[in-house]
Amino acid sequence: MLSREEKERILETLERDREFRYALMGLLGFKELLDRFTRLEERQHKLEERQQKLEERQHRLELRQQRLEERQQRLEERQQKLEERMIKLEQRQQRLEERQQRLEERMIKLEERQQKLEERIAGVERELCENRRLLLVIAHRYGILTEAGFRESMKYVVEEVLGVGEVRRWVYKDEEGSVYGYASIVEVDVLIRDREHILLEIKSRVSKGDVSELYRKGLLYEKVNGIKPRLAVVGGLIDRDAYEAAKELNVEVKPIIKEEYYLE
Repeated sequence: MLSREEKERILETLERDREFRYALMGLLGFKELLDRFTRLEERQHKLEERQQKLEERQHRLELRQQRLEERQQRLEERQQKLEERMIKLEQRQQRLEERQQRLEERMIKLEERQQKLEERIAGVERELCENRRLLLVIAHRYGILTEAGFRESMKYVVEEVLGVGEVRRWVYKDEEGSVYGYASIVEVDVLIRDREHILLEIKSRVSKGDVSELYRKGLLYEKVNGIKPRLAVVGGLIDRDAYEAAKELNVEVKPIIKEEYYLE
């Protein structure tokens, strides 16, 4: 048995002498326990550090997930707005298509009205033209209009009957008398269209003599100019024998008015 003094002395030594304390603990088996406690504490410390890292990572993941959810929400809102805008655009497009269809229908009706109006105007113009021609022929027949006046008044018919071209007056001194049988001045209108030359006579009344005269002028024109012309007579009244002569001499006859307006 240790006395009280010895016990107190041992305790004081344990407090002051570290090597003595460790030696005593080794004898008592405390060293292994302390090593185990130390390893456990180190392991626990590592686990705590790992847990802290996991918690930090989890926190970052939660933040990232939160941001993703917010972004998804914004995308959904944007998609919803786009869908609403698309619906409005489709409705607007439908209204535009309906309006375009109405405009097309209206345009078709306007075109039909315009066509009818143009046909009506063309009919009136034809009627006026026929009436004008008839009046000119009647005026000349009854002495109201001279041959020269008739020719001047019917200048516009040339373009309508024979087409657009440049009209010139060809004047030539026929020394040999090939047209009238004696030396004379020969005059005739020449319509030049492209490279075609058309000798043209405008008469209020056309006889077979007029056809023969134009034929002889054509021969003279070809002899002088080296160009075979086309021969045409534009007349108000055409004698029946003038048609026969024109057929034989290859002369075109263009009546100004229709046959039902012919006067005897």
